[in-house]
Amino acid sequence: MDVMIQWTYMTPKKREVVLTSDFLPADEALRLAEDFEKTGRVKKLCFIDDNHVVWSKKELNKLLKEMETEPHDIIAYFDGGFDNETSQAGVGVVVYYKQNNGQYRLRANRQLDALKSNNEAEYAAFWFLMQTLEELGVHHLPVIFRGDSHVVLKQLSGDWPCLEDDYNAWLDRIEEKMNELGIQPIYEPISRKQNKEADQLARQALEGQTITSMMELTEKG
Repeated sequence: MDVMIQWTYMTPKKREVVLTSDFLPADEALRLAEDFEKTGRVKKLCFIDDNHVVWSKKELNKLLKEMETEPHDIIAYFDGGFDNETSQAGVGVVVYYKQNNGQYRLRANRQLDALKSNNEAEYAAFWFLMQTLEELGVHHLPVIFRGDSHVVLKQLSGDWPCLEDDYNAWLDRIEEKMNELGIQPIYEPISRKQNKEADQLARQALEGQTITSMMELTEKG
């Protein structure tokens, strides 16, 4: 989690000056804030995250302590598939994360109705991934998102426009949830070969196999 420090500084001539820093990792920002306070000239100090949420020093310290026992260092994969004959869709997600000094992998899939194409299944898969992250308790953290649907990732990053109303509705829903959870997304398009796990889960969903599993990984993974 990155934050910007904003502090009101009292000059030797008793003039108030509001200063701001660049975005820094939250723990580093807290250490710097403590140094600022040692000058005895800090009248007011707060922290602002990427979503413009303002935190006091006490609130930010509490948040970081809570995050130590919550999922972090997250890499999330997604994929969607569609069967034209049955009009069924399958979505699959894989989430790698650390928690309580352990490394874990969560795998999940679902079969979906009421979708129209393989493209829409990819948007639905990303939405399912957002729901999975919310259930896992992920919030106010950077998350690396990987998938072979470059269209979805490029549109979410703002690099490519989306001209279809149906797809825009999915994007709006995803971005709203992203903001609600305070997730700082890092989008990394990958090849189909690199997305085998999520692809397999989507295929299994199309075959009627519902999977939800979590396992702790050994050092060898």
